[in-house]
Amino acid sequence: MASRVLIAVLYNQTGEEEYEQMLRKARRDPDLQVDVSGDLSTAREQIATLVEALKAAGFRARGINIQDRFEELYRALSRRKPDLVFNLVEFFNDDPRQEFMVASLYELLRVPYTGASPLTLALCQRKGRAKRMLLASGLRTPKFRVMGKGVFQRRHGLHYPLIVKPIREDASVGIEDASVMESLEQMEHRVRYVWQEFDQAALVEEYIDGRELHVPILGNFPPRALPITEMDFSAVPPGLHNILSYSAKWDPRNVVYQNVKMQCPADLPARTAARVGAVALDAYRALDCRDYARIDIRLDGRNIPYVLEVNPNPDLSEQDVFMQSAHRAGLDTTAVLRKIVELALRRTPTRRNTMKGGMKKGSGNGLQL
Repeated sequence: MASRVLIAVLYNQTGEEEYEQMLRKARRDPDLQVDVSGDLSTAREQIATLVEALKAAGFRARGINIQDRFEELYRALSRRKPDLVFNLVEFFNDDPRQEFMVASLYELLRVPYTGASPLTLALCQRKGRAKRMLLASGLRTPKFRVMGKGVFQRRHGLHYPLIVKPIREDASVGIEDASVMESLEQMEHRVRYVWQEFDQAALVEEYIDGRELHVPILGNFPPRALPITEMDFSAVPPGLHNILSYSAKWDPRNVVYQNVKMQCPADLPARTAARVGAVALDAYRALDCRDYARIDIRLDGRNIPYVLEVNPNPDLSEQDVFMQSAHRAGLDTTAVLRKIVELALRRTPTRRNTMKGGMKKGSGNGLQL
């Protein structure tokens, strides 16, 4: 029965995160032009909401903050061994590069877990390698160069404008409006900034000045593309680039944050929408994603889709793209979480019977994933 399944929702938080600080300041700002009192939530609030939704789906669920400590992580997996880990750990030892190592521990201890494998997590965080995998699979991604620390390539063969990103960060960390450049001098300055500030290589790629689309994917055999969301920059003040910088994504006081809108489903011709969905599914498969992911795509002026990034284990908060798209597809939060759990449990033969008693034909949302 589903009610017998014990789920440990593992996350990692030490102190107050930067987003919480920005949200707290925004909630105190009387001149703020956007409402931050309702839908927006901190990481702790999001975890609590997810745990309650899992309980509503019929599972026994508990949230566990491992607090960046291996002892807490190991204790959560061994003292009261869960039937499943809902994996929301995005870094360890204050290092996002160690995210995949946490999933590797689940593997070693043979604890089923949701989302991407260690290999996929590692690949997707190494943006240059991920893009090479996409190219090897016949998918378009903006032309790029990886510039390792101290190795600046003046003859790079790319066409301006360019955008410069840290090669191993996610959540738009290190991306600002100033990340888009029009000249070699600007590019060199930004590349050296990334080297110094983030202590890692810089990814330099051609900037696709077009429509930005986010495509959530749910399922495995086969995966299904959910309704496409467009990030609508039409209300952004002139002079700013149409990009989701770190501030534009997380700071309610940022002018782009206040003016960019999520439109779901995106207003696309049927043929273009089908092509974008197919590309997203191909990218999902190319990097061996599983259960759920989000694919970020840009359309150029000829409506040709370019894969910007593959995001395994994306944000599942109510206000974010994945859940908003799922709701458009007729799936409530409980149905989405139950499906992700079911998919993860199927990977462990000894756990398969755990779900059978509570999974009657026609129950849930009826999706065959």
